[in-house]
Amino acid sequence: MVWSDEFDRPGQPDPAKWAYEAGGHGWGNDELEYYTRARPENARVERGRLVIEARKEPWKKRSYTSARLISKGDGWTYGRVEVRAKLPGGRGTWPAIWMLPTRSSYGGGGWPATGELDIMEYVGYAPGVIHASVHCQAYNWPAKTQKTATYPVADAEKAFHVYALERSEDRVDFFVDDARVLTFPNERKGWRTWPFDKPFRLLLNVAVGGMWGGKKGVDDSIFPQRMEVEYVRVYRRAGSPPPH
Repeated sequence: MVWSDEFDRPGQPDPAKWAYEAGGHGWGNDELEYYTRARPENARVERGRLVIEARKEPWKKRSYTSARLISKGDGWTYGRVEVRAKLPGGRGTWPAIWMLPTRSSYGGGGWPATGELDIMEYVGYAPGVIHASVHCQAYNWPAKTQKTATYPVADAEKAFHVYALERSEDRVDFFVDDARVLTFPNERKGWRTWPFDKPFRLLLNVAVGGMWGGKKGVDDSIFPQRMEVEYVRVYRRAGSPPPH
């Protein structure tokens, strides 16, 4: 293990480990929430769990608030990232556990060339279905070529499950508990299919609406909705060099 947060200190998420990405500009997905910064109503640690809570309330010209956390530091390349979480539900919610590069110049440094790894996505209008996806220059959702898989988790909104990713020089594997959901191989065709040889950081957020999460509208009667996280743990592969 090279990094972890067990969320054993109540209050704000550990500022040595987490930063906030704040704003209400839609985040490229037409999302409806405003992600706040260090606001306990939207992000806090209580009873040994990180809570990210989406709320129906006016905030800076938006009608919903939530939080989007990103891990601090240089990130990690090859190894395992696991997050034990219970998910929010209801039409219009869109929680995610995912990764973006810390720094990358592939394709000029823009998305999707730099890559994205979606360990877990969940849209509330389709309960009980977990999504795992990979995006890069060759495979991405605007082109409808992303590599993706679904996995049934009937009690995702009621019980905690481990959502994990393992990355090596050869492939990326996605897991729900002990089940491997998706494998993305390194095709060895360069950065257009494999920008994943760079350090990536972890993001945790609950979006409201958006092009996917809001595809069937938003049910305002469901709020507040929360994603709860019991722990985040990061491991390096045996024999691999230490992280930056």
